[in-house]
Amino acid sequence: METNATLTPVEAAQLPNALERRLDLAVAIADLDKAIDLRLKKISKTVKMPGFRPGKVPAHIVKQQYGDEAGHEALNEALQQAFGETANAQKLRVAGYPRIEPKTSENATHLEFTAVFEVYPEVKLGDLSEIVIERSTLDVGDAEMDSSLAVLRKQRMRFESVDRAAVVGDSVKVDFLGKKDNVAFPGGQASDYPFVLGEGAMLPDFENAVIGLKAGESKSLEMTFPENYAKELAGQTVTFDITVKDVKEPVLPELDSEFAKSLGVGDGDVDKMRAEIEINLKREVKKRLQDKVKNQVMDALLKANPIDVPSALVEMEIERLVQIARHDMEQRGGIKAKDFPIKREWFDDQAKRRVALGLILSELVKKNNLQAKSEQIKTLVDETAQNYEAPEEIVRWYYTQPQRLAEIEGAVIEDNVVAWALERVTVVDTPILFDELMGQKS
Repeated sequence: METNATLTPVEAAQLPNALERRLDLAVAIADLDKAIDLRLKKISKTVKMPGFRPGKVPAHIVKQQYGDEAGHEALNEALQQAFGETANAQKLRVAGYPRIEPKTSENATHLEFTAVFEVYPEVKLGDLSEIVIERSTLDVGDAEMDSSLAVLRKQRMRFESVDRAAVVGDSVKVDFLGKKDNVAFPGGQASDYPFVLGEGAMLPDFENAVIGLKAGESKSLEMTFPENYAKELAGQTVTFDITVKDVKEPVLPELDSEFAKSLGVGDGDVDKMRAEIEINLKREVKKRLQDKVKNQVMDALLKANPIDVPSALVEMEIERLVQIARHDMEQRGGIKAKDFPIKREWFDDQAKRRVALGLILSELVKKNNLQAKSEQIKTLVDETAQNYEAPEEIVRWYYTQPQRLAEIEGAVIEDNVVAWALERVTVVDTPILFDELMGQKS
């Protein structure tokens, strides 16, 4: 089929972005008609219609039924061929898919179109020598072990009833009735309602009213809802009648064999428990320290290599992030992901960053031979598998899951890039507090 395409010389200032290009496409009408006839003849050999034997449906009926479909397919194939041949001949690195727009033309022999598309940006790698990276450092010692054990104990904390006034940290169970203008309002009543004082489950004025009460004691409270509260009650003054039904104090488990068993140490050996916690803690600290450095390196690469990113790739990445978000919601249960109004703009900045980094890293890896080596992939798979009870099974699982192994390969490449970058920037080692690194409240 006769087709041709030419690159339209459009000034950059006239384009929505510097990466957009336009190709003029033309398809010979006579050749298109022949292609449509061939498609219809092929369809007619197998088409089934009431009243006709297979392959015996009259041509004009086949054309009437399938003509539009055949025309659409033939034209698409011709345009794709013309676009692909020209893009390859001119060595255009097309990002995403072209948008085909019909042209207004009086050409009697050809149908004319314009293909609007984006190309990949040229990545010119910048200098990193002026960039400073703060590399956080932390050695895991007794203090860090004690802090981790305290967190683990708190996670397994239980509550026991006490005969005293409630204080912050206690778990309480209350009945309450809220009234506005002496009339109960919707949502303002509950029985045996449990919450922990100080965790912010209730409004501060409500919690303060409960503090100091013992089980069986009651209190009336007048309070004003915050202006940013539910619209019906925002800024409104109400009264609550509160009765405390139960007060329980937190009890931390002892660091004994039962505690060790709760952490998966079958024989309850406390020393073995501490050894396993230390190994896991050092592994987690190492990972967090590496992640902090990696984030700084990625920020540095973005700063040193500003590039335009194809909007087509950004849209594809946004779609991927939306699907991941929906999948995560489904895994956690609760609200159905399809019913949750996820907005694409929430992921816009993240998608642009990921696309830009992907392009920069691709160029870095290619020019500096930073590809992942098989032994590096094996090492990371083995390290990852150590987080599980049956490491050998996890290793086998990775090597039978191409997608997961590709993720490991991507992580190795990122590590190679980080190592390469750290040799070219100024690195300042800076101690970091354990709680800051782990994101724990002091």
